[in-house]
Amino acid sequence: MNIKDRIGVDCGRKLSVEDAVQWAIDNEVKYIDCQIDVEPNALRTFDNARCAPIRERCSENGINLGLHTLSAVNISEFSPYLFEAVDEYLKAYIDAYVKLDAKWIVVHAGYHFSDDIEKRKQTGLERLKRIVGYAEKKGAQLLLENLNWEPDRAEVHYLAHNLEETLFYFDRLDSANLGWSFTINHATLVPEGIVGFLDGGPTDRLGEVRMADSNGEYELHMQPGTGMVDWVDMFRRVENTGFTGHYMNAFGSLDDMLEGRDFQVEKFNQL
Repeated sequence: MNIKDRIGVDCGRKLSVEDAVQWAIDNEVKYIDCQIDVEPNALRTFDNARCAPIRERCSENGINLGLHTLSAVNISEFSPYLFEAVDEYLKAYIDAYVKLDAKWIVVHAGYHFSDDIEKRKQTGLERLKRIVGYAEKKGAQLLLENLNWEPDRAEVHYLAHNLEETLFYFDRLDSANLGWSFTINHATLVPEGIVGFLDGGPTDRLGEVRMADSNGEYELHMQPGTGMVDWVDMFRRVENTGFTGHYMNAFGSLDDMLEGRDFQVEKFNQL
Protein backbone atom coordinates (compact mmCIF):
# COMPACT_ATOMS: atom_id res chain seq x y z
CA MET A 1 0.00 0.00 0.00
CA ASN A 2 1.40 3.41 -0.96
CA ILE A 3 1.82 6.08 1.69
CA LYS A 4 -1.14 8.16 0.51
CA ASP A 5 -3.47 5.22 1.04
CA ARG A 6 -1.95 4.61 4.49
CA ILE A 7 -2.80 8.12 5.73
CA GLY A 8 -6.30 8.31 7.12
CA VAL A 9 -8.56 11.04 8.42
CA ASP A 10 -10.11 11.35 11.86
CA CYS A 11 -13.74 12.24 11.14
CA GLY A 12 -14.54 12.32 14.85
CA ARG A 13 -18.14 13.43 15.14
CA LYS A 14 -17.99 15.86 12.22
CA LEU A 15 -20.15 13.45 10.20
CA SER A 16 -22.42 10.53 10.84
CA VAL A 17 -20.57 7.25 10.36
CA GLU A 18 -22.63 6.65 7.20
CA ASP A 19 -21.63 10.02 5.77
CA ALA A 20 -18.03 9.55 6.87
CA VAL A 21 -17.83 6.29 4.92
CA GLN A 22 -19.29 7.97 1.83
CA TRP A 23 -16.91 10.92 2.25
CA ALA A 24 -13.98 8.50 2.44
CA ILE A 25 -15.12 6.75 -0.74
CA ASP A 26 -15.52 10.06 -2.58
CA ASN A 27 -12.08 11.29 -1.48
CA GLU A 28 -10.17 8.01 -1.82
CA VAL A 29 -9.38 7.79 1.90
CA LYS A 30 -8.86 4.22 3.06
CA TYR A 31 -8.76 4.77 6.85
CA ILE A 32 -11.21 6.78 8.92
CA ASP A 33 -11.71 7.24 12.65
CA CYS A 34 -15.15 7.98 14.12
CA GLN A 35 -16.38 8.83 17.60
CA ILE A 36 -19.72 7.26 18.45
CA ASP A 37 -20.74 8.87 21.73
CA VAL A 38 -23.38 11.45 20.76
CA GLU A 39 -25.53 12.44 17.79
CA PRO A 40 -25.18 11.95 14.89
CA ASN A 41 -23.38 8.88 16.20
CA ALA A 42 -25.11 8.16 19.50
CA LEU A 43 -23.63 4.98 20.93
CA ARG A 44 -26.97 3.35 21.70
CA THR A 45 -28.11 3.68 18.07
CA PHE A 46 -25.55 1.22 16.73
CA ASP A 47 -27.78 -1.83 16.58
CA ASN A 48 -27.63 -4.50 13.87
CA ALA A 49 -30.01 -2.59 11.61
CA ARG A 50 -27.76 0.48 11.55
CA CYS A 51 -24.46 -1.36 11.50
CA ALA A 52 -25.10 -3.87 8.70
CA PRO A 53 -25.20 -1.37 5.78
CA ILE A 54 -22.19 0.51 7.15
CA ARG A 55 -20.25 -2.73 7.42
CA GLU A 56 -21.19 -3.69 3.86
CA ARG A 57 -20.23 -0.29 2.40
CA CYS A 58 -16.84 -0.46 4.08
CA SER A 59 -16.22 -3.99 2.84
CA GLU A 60 -17.28 -3.23 -0.72
CA ASN A 61 -15.06 -0.14 -0.96
CA GLY A 62 -11.98 -1.09 1.05
CA ILE A 63 -12.66 1.38 3.88
CA ASN A 64 -11.02 0.60 7.21
CA LEU A 65 -13.20 2.01 10.00
CA GLY A 66 -11.80 2.71 13.45
CA LEU A 67 -13.62 3.92 16.55
CA HIS A 68 -12.32 6.48 19.04
CA THR A 69 -13.55 6.65 22.61
CA LEU A 70 -13.96 10.03 24.28
CA SER A 71 -10.95 11.12 26.33
CA ALA A 72 -13.29 13.07 28.63
CA VAL A 73 -14.60 9.75 29.97
CA ASN A 74 -12.27 9.04 32.88
CA ILE A 75 -10.96 5.50 32.56
CA SER A 76 -9.46 6.00 36.01
CA GLU A 77 -12.83 6.77 37.62
CA PHE A 78 -13.36 5.09 40.99
CA SER A 79 -16.54 6.77 42.31
CA PRO A 80 -19.57 4.54 43.00
CA TYR A 81 -22.01 4.08 40.10
CA LEU A 82 -19.62 5.85 37.73
CA PHE A 83 -17.12 3.03 38.27
CA GLU A 84 -19.51 0.50 36.75
CA ALA A 85 -20.69 2.91 34.06
CA VAL A 86 -17.20 3.39 32.62
CA ASP A 87 -16.83 -0.38 32.21
CA GLU A 88 -20.18 -0.56 30.42
CA TYR A 89 -19.21 2.36 28.19
CA LEU A 90 -16.06 0.61 26.97
CA LYS A 91 -17.87 -2.70 26.51
CA ALA A 92 -20.51 -0.93 24.42
CA TYR A 93 -17.77 0.40 22.12
CA ILE A 94 -16.44 -3.12 21.71
CA ASP A 95 -19.92 -4.46 20.97
CA ALA A 96 -20.35 -1.77 18.30
CA TYR A 97 -16.90 -2.68 16.91
CA VAL A 98 -18.10 -6.24 16.34
CA LYS A 99 -21.35 -5.18 14.65
CA LEU A 100 -19.52 -2.70 12.40
CA ASP A 101 -16.57 -5.01 11.69
CA ALA A 102 -14.36 -2.11 12.74
CA LYS A 103 -10.58 -2.52 12.73
CA TRP A 104 -9.50 -0.78 15.96
CA ILE A 105 -10.72 1.21 18.95
CA VAL A 106 -8.58 3.99 20.42
CA VAL A 107 -8.76 4.00 24.22
CA HIS A 108 -7.15 6.11 26.93
CA ALA A 109 -5.73 5.73 30.43
CA GLY A 110 -7.84 8.45 32.07
CA TYR A 111 -6.82 11.46 34.10
CA HIS A 112 -5.96 12.44 37.66
CA PHE A 113 -6.14 15.47 39.95
CA SER A 114 -2.52 15.50 41.20
CA ASP A 115 -3.04 14.24 44.77
CA ASP A 116 -4.78 11.03 43.66
CA ILE A 117 -2.43 9.97 40.89
CA GLU A 118 -1.46 6.56 42.26
CA LYS A 119 -5.04 5.50 42.99
CA ARG A 120 -6.13 6.72 39.57
CA LYS A 121 -3.30 4.88 37.82
CA GLN A 122 -4.10 1.63 39.57
CA THR A 123 -7.85 1.99 38.96
CA GLY A 124 -7.26 2.66 35.28
CA LEU A 125 -4.86 -0.24 34.96
CA GLU A 126 -7.31 -2.68 36.52
CA ARG A 127 -10.12 -1.40 34.31
CA LEU A 128 -8.00 -1.74 31.17
CA LYS A 129 -7.16 -5.30 32.21
CA ARG A 130 -10.86 -6.12 32.39
CA ILE A 131 -11.62 -4.40 29.11
CA VAL A 132 -8.71 -6.04 27.32
CA GLY A 133 -10.09 -9.36 28.56
CA TYR A 134 -13.48 -8.47 27.07
CA ALA A 135 -11.78 -7.43 23.82
CA GLU A 136 -10.01 -10.78 23.68
CA LYS A 137 -13.34 -12.60 23.96
CA LYS A 138 -14.91 -10.44 21.24
CA GLY A 139 -11.90 -10.34 18.93
CA ALA A 140 -11.50 -6.56 19.18
CA GLN A 141 -8.27 -4.62 18.72
CA LEU A 142 -7.71 -1.82 21.23
CA LEU A 143 -5.09 0.90 20.81
CA LEU A 144 -3.97 2.86 23.88
CA GLU A 145 -3.15 6.48 23.01
CA ASN A 146 -0.47 8.60 24.66
CA LEU A 147 -2.34 11.78 25.58
CA ASN A 148 -1.15 15.34 26.01
CA TRP A 149 0.76 17.05 28.79
CA GLU A 150 -1.12 19.71 30.71
CA PRO A 151 0.65 22.63 32.46
CA ASP A 152 1.99 21.74 35.89
CA ARG A 153 -0.45 24.07 37.64
CA ALA A 154 -3.48 22.64 35.85
CA GLU A 155 -5.89 20.79 38.11
CA VAL A 156 -6.45 17.90 35.69
CA HIS A 157 -3.67 15.84 34.10
CA TYR A 158 -3.96 13.06 31.55
CA LEU A 159 -2.36 9.73 32.32
CA ALA A 160 -0.03 8.06 29.79
CA HIS A 161 1.10 11.52 28.67
CA ASN A 162 4.84 10.74 28.80
CA LEU A 163 6.95 7.69 28.05
CA GLU A 164 7.22 6.53 31.67
CA GLU A 165 3.46 6.53 32.20
CA THR A 166 2.80 4.96 28.81
CA LEU A 167 5.14 2.09 29.66
CA PHE A 168 3.44 1.67 33.05
CA TYR A 169 0.40 0.32 31.21
CA PHE A 170 2.09 -1.59 28.40
CA ASP A 171 4.49 -3.33 30.79
CA ARG A 172 1.51 -4.65 32.74
CA LEU A 173 -0.93 -5.37 29.91
CA ASP A 174 0.56 -8.14 27.80
CA SER A 175 -2.06 -8.87 25.17
CA ALA A 176 -2.11 -9.04 21.40
CA ASN A 177 -5.46 -7.22 21.63
CA LEU A 178 -3.87 -4.06 23.05
CA GLY A 179 -1.62 -2.03 20.77
CA TRP A 180 -0.28 1.49 20.79
CA SER A 181 -1.80 4.57 19.16
CA PHE A 182 1.20 6.92 19.01
CA THR A 183 0.24 10.60 18.80
CA ILE A 184 3.24 12.57 17.60
CA ASN A 185 2.05 16.06 18.55
CA HIS A 186 1.40 14.91 22.12
CA ALA A 187 4.95 13.53 22.25
CA THR A 188 6.39 16.96 21.40
CA LEU A 189 5.07 18.37 24.68
CA VAL A 190 7.34 16.30 26.94
CA PRO A 191 11.17 16.21 27.12
CA GLU A 192 11.56 12.79 25.47
CA GLY A 193 9.79 14.02 22.34
CA ILE A 194 9.01 11.96 19.27
CA VAL A 195 12.53 10.50 19.21
CA GLY A 196 12.38 9.35 22.83
CA PHE A 197 8.96 7.75 22.44
CA LEU A 198 10.09 5.81 19.37
CA ASP A 199 13.42 4.80 20.92
CA GLY A 200 11.93 3.68 24.23
CA GLY A 201 8.29 2.97 23.49
CA PRO A 202 6.49 -0.29 22.63
CA THR A 203 7.03 0.00 18.88
CA ASP A 204 6.49 -3.74 18.47
CA ARG A 205 2.87 -3.02 19.42
CA LEU A 206 2.47 0.08 17.25
CA GLY A 207 -0.96 -0.02 15.63
CA GLU A 208 -1.45 3.56 14.52
CA VAL A 209 0.41 6.87 14.28
CA ARG A 210 -1.76 9.93 14.87
CA MET A 211 -0.52 13.12 13.26
CA ALA A 212 -0.75 16.88 13.66
CA ASP A 213 1.86 19.59 13.92
CA SER A 214 2.66 21.29 17.23
CA ASN A 215 4.23 24.41 18.68
CA GLY A 216 5.92 22.18 21.27
CA GLU A 217 4.55 24.30 24.13
CA TYR A 218 0.91 23.38 24.68
CA GLU A 219 -1.85 21.25 23.21
CA LEU A 220 -2.67 22.22 19.64
CA HIS A 221 -3.51 20.18 16.57
CA MET A 222 -1.86 22.30 13.89
CA GLN A 223 -1.70 21.98 10.12
CA PRO A 224 1.40 20.03 9.01
CA GLY A 225 4.23 22.36 8.12
CA THR A 226 3.11 25.17 10.44
CA GLY A 227 4.81 23.90 13.60
CA MET A 228 8.01 22.31 14.84
CA VAL A 229 7.59 18.69 13.74
CA ASP A 230 10.37 17.46 11.43
CA TRP A 231 8.13 15.40 9.17
CA VAL A 232 10.84 13.67 7.15
CA ASP A 233 12.67 12.60 10.30
CA MET A 234 9.44 11.48 11.97
CA PHE A 235 8.43 9.30 9.02
CA ARG A 236 11.93 7.84 8.77
CA ARG A 237 12.02 6.90 12.44
CA VAL A 238 8.53 5.40 12.41
CA GLU A 239 9.18 3.37 9.26
CA ASN A 240 12.53 2.17 10.64
CA THR A 241 10.65 0.44 13.48
CA GLY A 242 9.17 -1.88 10.85
CA PHE A 243 5.76 -0.23 11.05
CA THR A 244 3.57 -0.95 8.02
CA GLY A 245 0.22 0.19 9.41
CA HIS A 246 -1.83 3.34 9.01
CA TYR A 247 -1.29 6.96 9.94
CA MET A 248 -4.21 9.12 11.07
CA ASN A 249 -4.58 12.86 10.54
CA ALA A 250 -6.27 14.71 13.41
CA PHE A 251 -6.34 18.48 12.91
CA GLY A 252 -8.59 21.17 11.50
CA SER A 253 -11.39 20.45 9.06
CA LEU A 254 -11.82 17.49 6.75
CA ASP A 255 -10.48 19.60 3.88
CA ASP A 256 -7.51 20.65 6.03
CA MET A 257 -6.68 17.01 6.63
CA LEU A 258 -6.84 16.19 2.91
CA GLU A 259 -4.53 19.12 2.19
CA GLY A 260 -2.23 18.02 4.99
CA ARG A 261 -2.09 14.52 3.54
CA ASP A 262 -0.63 15.89 0.29
CA PHE A 263 2.05 17.72 2.31
CA GLN A 264 2.82 14.56 4.27
CA VAL A 265 3.11 12.43 1.12
CA GLU A 266 5.62 14.94 -0.25
CA LYS A 267 7.68 14.71 2.96
CA PHE A 268 7.48 10.93 3.06
CA ASN A 269 8.77 10.72 -0.50
CA GLN A 270 11.92 12.54 0.63
CA LEU A 271 12.97 9.53 2.69
